Parts: sequence; C-alpha cells; structure tokens
Amino acid sequence: MTVLILAVLISACTLAIAAFSLLPFTESQQWWIQAMEFPRIHYVFVLLPLIALTLVLMPRGWWALVAVQLACLGYQGWKIYPYTPLAKREIDYARPEPHHDVVRVMSSNVLMENDRYQAVRDAITGADPDILFLMETDETWASELDPVVQEYPTVLRHPKDNYYGLVLATRLKVHKMEVRYLTADDTPTAFAELETDTGKVFRFVGMHPRPPTPGVDSEDRDAQLYYAARFARATGMPVIIMGDFNAVAWSNISHRFKQVGRYLDPRIGRGPLPSFDVNHPILRFPIDQIYITDDVAMVHFGRGPDVGSDHYPMIADLILDPDVARGLNRETLPLAESREEAIAAMVEQHAERLRHAHAPRDATAEASRSE
Repeated sequence: MTVLILAVLISACTLAIAAFSLLPFTESQQWWIQAMEFPRIHYVFVLLPLIALTLVLMPRGWWALVAVQLACLGYQGWKIYPYTPLAKREIDYARPEPHHDVVRVMSSNVLMENDRYQAVRDAITGADPDILFLMETDETWASELDPVVQEYPTVLRHPKDNYYGLVLATRLKVHKMEVRYLTADDTPTAFAELETDTGKVFRFVGMHPRPPTPGVDSEDRDAQLYYAARFARATGMPVIIMGDFNAVAWSNISHRFKQVGRYLDPRIGRGPLPSFDVNHPILRFPIDQIYITDDVAMVHFGRGPDVGSDHYPMIADLILDPDVARGLNRETLPLAESREEAIAAMVEQHAERLRHAHAPRDATAEASRSE
C-alpha cells in the first residue's frame, strides 16, 4: 500500500511539473501561468530526488515517468543555466582607472509598511550613491527619508499610498527628470537624462510595474516593460534601467525586454543573486533588476544590507564610457523581425488603450533642485 501511494504521488508530481513547464510556452499573460516561471530552480531540486525515487521504486510505467522527468529537468536546467557561474558572462567587470568617472546607482523597494526608517537611511549613507531610486514610498517614507535625500541637489518625489510611490535623487547634472505613466493603472515610471562630471550624457529609467497576481494578469506589465525598453533606447544614448520588475530574471518577459532594448544583465554568468523575499531564504527570487546597454561598463554589482523590507537594495558601480565597455560586454543581438513586429503591435495596442483610458499623464512631476 505504501509503495502504491508513493507511486501515485510520484506520478502526480511528475504531471504537475510537466504542466508547470509546458504552460509558459503558451505565452499566456494570465497571472497564474506567469507565476509558474518563478520557481525554476525549485523545480530542479524537486526533480532530482523525484527521478531517484522513481528509479528505486520502478512503478508501472516508470520509464515514461523518468522520460518526462528528464525532459523537464533538461528544460528547467537550460532556462536557469545562464544564471549560474558555469555560463559565459554577458558583462565582465571593468577595472577603474583614476581618470574614470565611476557612477554608483542604488535601488531599493523599501516596503511601504516597513518602519525601519533608520536602517534605510543608514544603507543610503553607507552606499552613498550618485543616483538613488526608491520604491513604495508614501508620504511618511518621503518625510522620513528627507534627512538623507535632501543632501542631493536634485530630487524627484512622487509619493503614493498604493505601493507605487517613488523617489529619484541624484547629484549628477540633470538635463531632464520626470515621472511618466505607461499603464492605465497608477504605476509611475521615473525617467531621467543625466550627465556625468566628465560630460557623458545617458538615460536612467526607474521601474516598478505591477506583478501578476490573482485578478491582475501581466498584460499591462509586459506592455509597460516593452514600451520602456523601446523608449529608453530610442535616442541611442547609453541607458541604465533599474528597479523592482516583479518578473524573475529568467522569465520570458525579462528575456524579451533585454532583446527589445538590446540590454545586458550582470547576473548572467555570475549567479541569480536573489533579491526577494528577504524573509524566506528558500522562496527567494531575482526580481530586482539592473540592465545596461553595451556602451556602459560595470565595475561591480551586488545586494545591499537587510533594511527591514522584503527586498534587498541593489547597488552597482558603472562607467559611462563606450571605450571602457568595448571588449568587456558581450555583443547583443536584435530580435527576429517577426518578434519585433509582434511587440511593436502590442505596444501600439497598449498606447491606444491608454489614450482611451484617460488623458495623457506623462511628465506629471517635476524635480526639485536645491541651490
């Protein structure tokens, strides 16, 4: 009886993992299918003992079960392989010279309910970023962060009580800094055109799209990411995109986002560096991203300290110099023409929905400047 029960459980687990592996191929934007892309590493750790148990028990049809299990293991392993140290890196770290202008960027989803204000202030002071992007900032957080944020010459404050407020601060020269709404819902995106001390002009984009959750499919999130990827790259400037993407690094949408903008990911060839959920070490995923164009060199990328949020802060040191980046960054490849056309159509349909949903909401906030 025990063997029979185990055989039934093995069969059920195998079929479940097969379904979880196959359903994302449908490219459905339903939230529950999108969620299946998150635990790919977990599938691998379930499949390994499952295969061993199947080989030991050899239930009826065991060879078919093992074939399905191995197929799932191969597929999930192929998806996560780029995010292991075994893969070739997309970005090799640069060694800064005294004449290089290194820019430090920091993003942090502070968690609106979090009350460890001092921990966040200490993390910002310790990192001392040139560009600071904070998410989930309501009026209370905006006020609590003022002691450190007001040290920056230019600050864009856009507090909201719906988990999608933001603060963007920088000590660099600002050509433009604004909030744009790329969806019909209340999720703003920060755009900035900045200049380094050595005169390098580039774009920074801070994003925090809604996650796929019950009742909220990923259609808006995906269109928002595609639009931002295309928009940010439109001028040919170097681009840095950072924030809580609410999409794992190995997901289909993240992969296409990179291809649309021809961005590079420092996690590839280094490891997943999971950033969420801080409170659950086993259920932790890389959803706080930074992407750069191939004319940006990276000196370092890593997590900041635990600040009481469910996300770790992310910090990177960058050199905005294509001469330094050349030879360190892997060449990026464009999307296939058919895929490019499909995404362009999706973005246009999304823009049309926005026009009907409400009046344009671009440039709704201005940065304050300290003299």
